[in-house]
Amino acid sequence: MALTVDGREVTVDAEGSLLDALRGLGVRSAKDGCSPQGQCGCCTVWVDGQPRVSCVTPVSRVARRAVTTLDALPGREEWATALCATGGTQCGFCTPGIVMRLAALDPASRTPAAVGQALLAHQCRCTGWNTILDAVALLHEGTVAHDGVRDLAAASRRATIEGRAAQSVSPEVVLGEAGFAADTAPDDALVALMAADGSWVVAESLAEARRLSGKVQGRRTTIPVSWPVALPDGDWVRTLQTTWLDPAPLETDAAWCRPGGEPVGPDGNGGAFGGKASGAASDVARTARRLADEHGRPVLALWTREDSVRRGPKRPPLAVGLRSDGTGVIRVARTPGVAAAIGSVAPGLEVVEVDVVGPSTSGAVRGAGWVEALVAIGSLSDDPAPWLASPEGARARARIVDGVVRVEVECGEVLDEVVLRGYCSGAAHMALGWVRSEAICVDADGEVHDLTMRSLGVLRAVDTPRVEVDVAHPAPGADCEPVNGSDVVFAAVALAAWRAESFATCWPTMRA
Repeated sequence: MALTVDGREVTVDAEGSLLDALRGLGVRSAKDGCSPQGQCGCCTVWVDGQPRVSCVTPVSRVARRAVTTLDALPGREEWATALCATGGTQCGFCTPGIVMRLAALDPASRTPAAVGQALLAHQCRCTGWNTILDAVALLHEGTVAHDGVRDLAAASRRATIEGRAAQSVSPEVVLGEAGFAADTAPDDALVALMAADGSWVVAESLAEARRLSGKVQGRRTTIPVSWPVALPDGDWVRTLQTTWLDPAPLETDAAWCRPGGEPVGPDGNGGAFGGKASGAASDVARTARRLADEHGRPVLALWTREDSVRRGPKRPPLAVGLRSDGTGVIRVARTPGVAAAIGSVAPGLEVVEVDVVGPSTSGAVRGAGWVEALVAIGSLSDDPAPWLASPEGARARARIVDGVVRVEVECGEVLDEVVLRGYCSGAAHMALGWVRSEAICVDADGEVHDLTMRSLGVLRAVDTPRVEVDVAHPAPGADCEPVNGSDVVFAAVALAAWRAESFATCWPTMRA
């Protein structure tokens, strides 16, 4: 079948999706984030000048039509510069699709409201949306300029501290060139997917591997949210129960390996805020190595979105009971390291680990355990915005005033204020969703039922308030090592959001 891609006449297989065809042609800016559900927007391209989600567009529908990807987008450098200048990209996985969507808008109509509506077709886990709106404003004002002064090495260092995994900051990241495993695999690599029974199938192409896997696309469940850890008995002045929560990275786990080599991935530019740090998440790397050795060829092993939700590590659910003096009990799903994490900020709380039927949990996900303890104890303060301190010594406080989230953060040497503000904005977005909307439904047998991006409850751009971040700079000459600041901002904003919800016992409050 013939079509035009980025001005070139090409011939592709008439079967499969437009995304499959583009990836087969070597286009790496269009990403597969939902595998394929048409719900994350990472694969957005233009068809005859109009944005289209390519993962659910049959390639047969675009015969003899013109497809434009980010690789040939007019003004792509200006978009890359603007988003880098505002911190509007972090891992960079979702950003190419977002650029394609927003670039299709009439420049005169790129109001915050119009941009928010356009972003309904997209998901973003890292940036909290605000920094993307800031980038659009820069473009609208015509104030985007290539900054030859900014130290991008220092920016990358701050991003690595905040993301707790290797991170790069540059306009190239905006363009999808951050080195993700699925993008860097050799052209002759076999593709491995997990079948419904947990075994792995290997094929010459992703489309063939999908057929062999025999999976049926998951849908949003109709079962209710549950809170798997019961509250401890006691006469408490404050109680809190959390439920199952997915880290929800846009990039699902991927790794590739040559025979006898070392695997590449799954954290090419970011570690999903700890979501890719556990043994379960590294299964794709072990699988890629094993299958490469078995087949004598490079192998790219991929998790689908459903694999990520079913098998990826979750934040350990817990239940807290507090007395007025800050003592009390935390019952938490048994998770390596979580008791020590709680004890590092709340030595007066008794930690009781319990066995819970459900998906695997990890103490590596963002602030697992200690953030909940910090928020619970902070809720007892008479100060409506108390300072909270992380185990590393960073401090933050937050308040919600007239719908605006106002954050103050102190975390040592700033290194790069743009990156730090961006990560804090993203942490605020994550905290608001945690308290208000995010959850996955797990049945009594421990099976996860929410298997789509939209069912995870991540806050949309139109539902995300303005976030203003005030960064404290150390005094000149002060020896202040940089430490992670966004994790304690995550705690501070969660506390502010919980206060706004009148300290309701169950999170997320909108699904209780």
